[in-house]
Amino acid sequence: MDINEIKARAEELRSQIIYHNNRYYNEDSPEISDYEYDMLLRELENIEAQYPQLITPDSPTQRVGGDAAAKFSPVEHKVPMESLHDSFSPEEIRDFEKRIRESVEAPVFIVEPKIDGLSVSAEYRGGVFVRGSTRGDGRVGEDITENLKTIRSLPMRLKKPVPYLEVRGEVYMSIKSFEQLTARQEENEEKTFKNPRNAAAGSLRQKDSKITKERELDIFVFNVQQIEGEELTGHKQSLEYLRELGFTVLPFYYDCNNADEVLERIDEIGNMRGELSFQIDGAVIKLDKFSQRDILGSTSKFPKWAEAYKYPPEEKETVLVDVEVNVGRTGVLTPTGVFEPITLAGTTVSRATLHNSDFIAEKDIRIGDTVILRKAGEIIPEVVSVVSHKEGSVPYKLPEKCPSCGGPVNYENGESALRCTNTECPAQLMRHMIHYVSRDAMDIDGLGEKVLHALVENGLIHSPFDLYRLTREDILTLEGKKDKSADKLIAAIEKSKSNDLYRLIFGLGIRHVGQKAAKLLSDRFRTLDSVAAASLEEISSIEGFGDIMAQSVADYFASEKAGKIIAEIHELGLNMENQSEPVSESAPFAGKTFVITGTLPTYKRSEASAIIERLGGKVSGSVSKKTSYVLAGEEAGSKLTKAQQLGITIISEEEFIKMQNEGDAQ
Repeated sequence: MDINEIKARAEELRSQIIYHNNRYYNEDSPEISDYEYDMLLRELENIEAQYPQLITPDSPTQRVGGDAAAKFSPVEHKVPMESLHDSFSPEEIRDFEKRIRESVEAPVFIVEPKIDGLSVSAEYRGGVFVRGSTRGDGRVGEDITENLKTIRSLPMRLKKPVPYLEVRGEVYMSIKSFEQLTARQEENEEKTFKNPRNAAAGSLRQKDSKITKERELDIFVFNVQQIEGEELTGHKQSLEYLRELGFTVLPFYYDCNNADEVLERIDEIGNMRGELSFQIDGAVIKLDKFSQRDILGSTSKFPKWAEAYKYPPEEKETVLVDVEVNVGRTGVLTPTGVFEPITLAGTTVSRATLHNSDFIAEKDIRIGDTVILRKAGEIIPEVVSVVSHKEGSVPYKLPEKCPSCGGPVNYENGESALRCTNTECPAQLMRHMIHYVSRDAMDIDGLGEKVLHALVENGLIHSPFDLYRLTREDILTLEGKKDKSADKLIAAIEKSKSNDLYRLIFGLGIRHVGQKAAKLLSDRFRTLDSVAAASLEEISSIEGFGDIMAQSVADYFASEKAGKIIAEIHELGLNMENQSEPVSESAPFAGKTFVITGTLPTYKRSEASAIIERLGGKVSGSVSKKTSYVLAGEEAGSKLTKAQQLGITIISEEEFIKMQNEGDAQ
C-alpha cells in the first residue's frame, strides 16, 4: 500500500474504534467482541508506530476510552487513571520484561488476574468514604458516590483513620448475579446485557442508586492512587495494607522474577477462568517497587511498568442434538439448542439459545449439524457458525402450534419472533406470574417459582391479582407451608400494594415496556388512570419512547382486558400513583430536551448537562423531532446538520447562559 492508502486505513480504523469505544464505554452495549476490538486497536498502533506522522491528537491510541457521562458531575483525577498496554503472545511478554531490565536492576513482577469490570476511584478522609468516581477518560470521570455506597464489599469506614486515601478498584458483577439478571431480562423480553462487564457498568451508572443496589455489584481494590500518613514502597505491600484497612483486594497474586515465571502464572490464571465466581479477561503484570516505577514513568496513555495479557476467545466444535422450544410470558416461542457436551472456558456447555427463526435461517442451523460454539463475553454460550450438515438433514422450522397449549402461532407485524396467540396459554400465565412478583417489578419476597406453580396447580390463582385475594388458610394448604411462613408471605403480598407506580406498570407485562420505560410513563403521567387515558400522541412525545413502544402501550390500555385489570387494581387497593416529587413546572427547563454537540467555549459538556438537569430539563444523545434545543459549540458536526434539517432551535453557550439567568425556556 502507498502512504495515501495507509493513511486512509488509519482514518478508517480510528473511526471504527471511536464508534466501538462509545458503544462499549458510554452506551454499555458493545457490538463486537473484546478480541475483535483489540485487533482493530493493535492494527492502528502498528500503523502509527511505523508512520508516526499519521498520529493525530484525537487518535484512540492517545487516550483512555470513554467520556464522563453527562448525567453525572465531573471529577478531575489528580492522579491519572491510566489504561494498560495489551499483549497477546508470550513473545510480547518477553519484550516487556526486556524493556524493564534495560531501565532497572533485579525487577520483581506481580502477576494478578485482570478483572473484567468498571474501573473506579474511591476517596477517604479520616478513614471515612467521601467520594467515588469512574475512570472516564483517565483524567476526568463521573461522580458516582451514591451508587458506590450501595456496594457492600466497599467499606464506608476503614479500620484505621488514614488522613487521606484514594484507591482504585474494579467494580464487577459476579457470574451468578449476571445470570440471574439476564434470566429476568429474557423473561421480561428485554434487551439483555452482553456480559458481566457491561451489566456492571450499566448498573453502576444508574441515576437511581436503588437500581444499582438491586444489581448486587462487588468490588476488588487493587491500587493505591494517593495516600497521606503512611509510606508504601511496593505493590504487594500496598495490597496487604489495603486488606488490613478492610478492603476486598484481589483474591490471588504472585511475585515473579523473570518472564518464564510470569508466563507460567499467566497460564495458571487462564486455567482458573471456569472456576472463578467472577469474570476475568486476562492477567496483569506490574513492576512491584514504586521507586522503579518512577524511573520508568508513563507514555501519554499507558504506564511503562505494567502490561496486560489478554486471553484469546475459546471456540470448539460440537453436534446439535435437539432443539427445545419454550413459551415466554407474552407468548414468544424461544428455541434452545441441545448439544453434545463440551468444555468451554472451564465449564461444561450443552445448551445455547438459538434466538429466533431468522437466526436459525441465517446460519442454516439443522438438527445433527456440527457447529462451532463459543462463550460470548466468556459467559453465554452461542453458535458461531455451522461447520457441516448431517447427511439427509433438513432446515429446522419452529413448530406450527404452541408446544404448551397447542394453540395457533404466528408472526405479528413483521417480527422475527413467533408468538402463541392463546391468551389462556398456561406457559404464558406462569411466566407472567414470575415476572409480576420479580424483584424489578412488584418484588414480592417468598413467591418463588415453586410456590407459584403450586398456587396455579391448586387453582388458587389465575392472574397476578388473585395473589391479593389469598388467605392465610390458602397458603397453609400448600405442601411445606407452616403458620410462620404463611404469615410472612401474606405480609409480603400486602406490602407490595404500596409499591411505587412504575413497579406496577412494569409488572403488568406490557410488550416492549421494560423498567426504564415504565418509570418514564410514571414520571410523565403520575397516575395509572392517566397513563391509561393517554393518547398515542401523548405517549409518543415522551423522550426515549419509540413508535413501536408507544403503540404497544396505547394498544394495551385500549383493550377490554386492560380496563378490567385497572378496575380490579382499584378494587384491591394497590397504589396507583407516582410517589416521587414531580419536577416543578416552573423550573426554567422543565419539559425541555437538550442535545449538546461540539466544543463549548467555557463549559465542559458534563457541566452543561448537569445545569440542564438541575433546572428540570433532560439531555439526549441524539437529535429528533422531540428535541427542544441543540446547544452547539465548535466542530458541532452531524448533530448540528440534523437539527438544521428538522428546524430545531440551535443556541450558543451565550444564549444558554442567558436562558438560565432569565428562566427563558419557553
